[in-house]
Amino acid sequence: MINLDPFTMLAGAATGGGLFLLFLSLYGMRPHPGRPKREVIRMLTTRTAIAGVSAALIMVVTGWPVVAVGAVLLVFAWRGLSGGASEERGAMRRLEGLAAWTESLRDTIAGAAGLEQAIPASIRAAAPMLRPHLRGLVDRMHSRMALSDALRLFADELDDPSADLVVAALILNSRLRGPGLRDVLGALAVSAREELDMRRRVEAERRSTRRSVQIVVITALVFAGLLVVFNPSYVSEYSSWLGQAVLLVVAGLFGAGFAWMRRLARFDKPTRLLAPQVAAEVPQAVKHG
Repeated sequence: MINLDPFTMLAGAATGGGLFLLFLSLYGMRPHPGRPKREVIRMLTTRTAIAGVSAALIMVVTGWPVVAVGAVLLVFAWRGLSGGASEERGAMRRLEGLAAWTESLRDTIAGAAGLEQAIPASIRAAAPMLRPHLRGLVDRMHSRMALSDALRLFADELDDPSADLVVAALILNSRLRGPGLRDVLGALAVSAREELDMRRRVEAERRSTRRSVQIVVITALVFAGLLVVFNPSYVSEYSSWLGQAVLLVVAGLFGAGFAWMRRLARFDKPTRLLAPQVAAEVPQAVKHG
């Protein structure tokens, strides 16, 4: 094993952190939907604990700082290796609920109900994930906010390109009060169903790619661990400084390969049709309502 002083370990950690920041500067980070602060703290605490234990165990067994830093980075990036599978499934559930709500709203309007009456009546038949946003929409309507502004905020909460199409049709109807909204909502519901079927087919094809990414990562880690434990003489060359430099190159190649496979399997969210509503406009909208 390598005898490491605190300065050397700090230098290794700084090198790993610098490589990670270089990767972020080149490829950037995708924006994610906001999470509750308590959930984020719990997630970071759990990952930090797992990363710390893994790095300490690797340093005790092998004494290789490169592998210890790589283990920390792998723990924090492990969720990303799934390629956004949970985000894609959540988007499909939201799209399915949106299609059902659009159909319910269309049927309610067909009963000679106005848009202001049809939206509150559609909450009971809405999917559970849409009900909080719909209740917020109804509360804004009751607070004398303009219907178009309330619908824009509703679209921002959903943050979905398919929802923007439905909300845009409702905004136009709230301003122009023209006929044909029921036919438009019916066409949008059919379009949402077709998009949902397409996303399901694409997700089924991407599932195999995500599974391949995870299999490659786990196989590489298990094989390397078995070599270190059961055949230490085979990897003894990595205990020198030159071996650590070579191991850094190898780990970088593996990391680049994992990032490339994740890029192939990840879910890229389409661009929204409606621009986000500026928070400063909300008080004005309330005054004008």
